[in-house]
Amino acid sequence: DESSGYESESAGGDRAAAAGGTRGRQRRARTAFTPEQVRWLEKTFQRQKYLGASERRNLATALQLSEIQIKTWFQNRRMKLKRQI
Repeated sequence: DESSGYESESAGGDRAAAAGGTRGRQRRARTAFTPEQVRWLEKTFQRQKYLGASERRNLATALQLSEIQIKTWFQNRRMKLKRQI
């Protein structure tokens, strides 16, 4: 049995498909960033709120994450900052 450990992975999948959700596709498991990765991301975010393609690529390589994960983290972090202000 190969499971990610999430109970809702199989329990809610059929209902979502029946209700018109994404058929045949499961959501990607949430990324659990390590404390070291978060420190590095936050430090970078303090210097610059937006990353260019090469900066994102370098950061992704250094932190062993995908560029999409870096992009999404920065988008979410900017929204968090906006809510705080």
